Amino acid sequence: MFMTGLDGIFIAVILISAFLAMLRGFSREILSLISWVVAAIAAVFLYKYLLPYVKPYLSNDIIALIATMLIIFIITFVIVSVVTMKIADVIIDSRIGAIDRSFGFVFGIIRGIFIMVIAVLLINLLIKPEDQSAWISQAKTKPMLDSLSLKIVNILPKDPDFFFDYLQKKHT
Repeated sequence: MFMTGLDGIFIAVILISAFLAMLRGFSREILSLISWVVAAIAAVFLYKYLLPYVKPYLSNDIIALIATMLIIFIITFVIVSVVTMKIADVIIDSRIGAIDRSFGFVFGIIRGIFIMVIAVLLINLLIKPEDQSAWISQAKTKPMLDSLSLKIVNILPKDPDFFFDYLQKKHT
């Protein structure tokens, strides 16, 4: 078999991601990632200041914690995104715009591969390899995606609940 459905999806995701990143440019893509990271960091470090004001309105402490972090995340993300968009617009309109778009294309390819690795990781978690359809299990890209997903799993903490346990112990 030359190409399966998974291979076709792999190619489509990479091309779409690369094309969109090329349109947006590398600087905008990186600044967008920075916006997400800054918003996440703000939520983790600032929730304790807003939590006492949110708790009276929600009966469950964990829901109050999640809502507080979500509020901080969204507000920070919007503010940082507005600033980073202005910066990216200046870069795109400058002389390095073509180079920025070329690097954006490469970034998009890498992002597309990452998206597919996460998708295959989820497929492998939900469906045993022996139960997977032929269009998945016989894909030419499956061994590479499996290998990369295994590397990601090895990087992740062994106990992912530690983060929420830490937050819950600290402020509930």
